[in-house]
Amino acid sequence: MNEAPKLYTNKPKKAHLKQFQEQHKGKDFASSMPPPSTSSATAAAASYTMGSGSSAPPPPPPKQSFARRYRFLWPLLLVVNLAVGGYVLVRTRKKDTAVEEGESDVVPSAPVSTTAATTAPIGEKPSPSIVEPVMLRDPIPVDQQRELFKWILEEKRKAKPKDSEEKKRIDEEKAILKNFIRAKSIPNI
Repeated sequence: MNEAPKLYTNKPKKAHLKQFQEQHKGKDFASSMPPPSTSSATAAAASYTMGSGSSAPPPPPPKQSFARRYRFLWPLLLVVNLAVGGYVLVRTRKKDTAVEEGESDVVPSAPVSTTAATTAPIGEKPSPSIVEPVMLRDPIPVDQQRELFKWILEEKRKAKPKDSEEKKRIDEEKAILKNFIRAKSIPNI
């Protein structure tokens, strides 16, 4: 008929626990001596109400190592580590391929055409590289240029300079734009 340990609603202080243990030890020592028969019944009742398990607290559970306590975290840590490693690997490969493609654009096309000529059959001629001609655009009419300068001037007026140097630069640009707008002939853009 062992009772389960009683839970305290308010945790007792260490001083109270020590006093209780000292009193309980004193009672155990007194009970080991042959007491009168009437006092033995009261001592047994007192020890029953105090709880027989309170004299010797249960031994603390054995300490486990960190790895065993958190063994469920190891697979998670492994998966996250592999995911980050894969991400870094793929990202560096994309950069490498982008750099290689960029370098192939910089390399002149002459070596490429010579290798194509050597690997092509003798009967066929390699196709010349296609160069797109530069398209010359029609000149912008003077009226449209003036409208464009007016629009730029309005935008410069709306701009908020951060410091005095930027304000001076914007003022100079506005003065140049005003000169272009007032001029009879506008330089070609």
